[in-house]
Amino acid sequence: MSNKYITDKNFKSIDFSEKGIEKADYENCEFESCNFSKSNLSDFVFEDCNFENCDFSNAKITNTAFKNIQFKSCKLIGLQFDECNPFLLEFQFSECTLNYSSFYQLKIKGTKFTKCMLQEVDFTETVLSAANFTECDFSGAIFSHTNLQKADFRTSINFSINPDQNQITGAKFSLETLLGLLHQYKIKVG
Repeated sequence: MSNKYITDKNFKSIDFSEKGIEKADYENCEFESCNFSKSNLSDFVFEDCNFENCDFSNAKITNTAFKNIQFKSCKLIGLQFDECNPFLLEFQFSECTLNYSSFYQLKIKGTKFTKCMLQEVDFTETVLSAANFTECDFSGAIFSHTNLQKADFRTSINFSINPDQNQITGAKFSLETLLGLLHQYKIKVG
């Protein structure tokens, strides 16, 4: 367990990829324009924290706790969210790049992704029921045995979801996005 508890602190424009970040439990902290790329954040706890314009690309997050976290305009490329601590796992993403990340088998129902790049992301066996995907790009994203019940894809693009292999009861799609459900049937519409 972490031996230090840090609360109500603001961190701005710090390059943690160079000097590292102090191992601790962080609560109600603000991180702005910080670089965590390739950092080892394993076993850290972040609770009620906001990250804005931060770079987490290829950071190690094994057993990292993300409890009620807001990511805004962050670069989260190649993160293995499936290795995070699943206890009370909760986060929201706005205008983030999450390309090549994995949410394999996570239970993250109700998660909000707003204007995010989710290219080549692995959502295999993920519980995303009631998730909201607003204006997201899913080019090459993998949905396999994923629970998408009541999820909202109405304004998102470039997804390919096989209704035979995923739970989509009650999911919302627009007429423009319906082709993302028919791709595997190789039919032509229009």
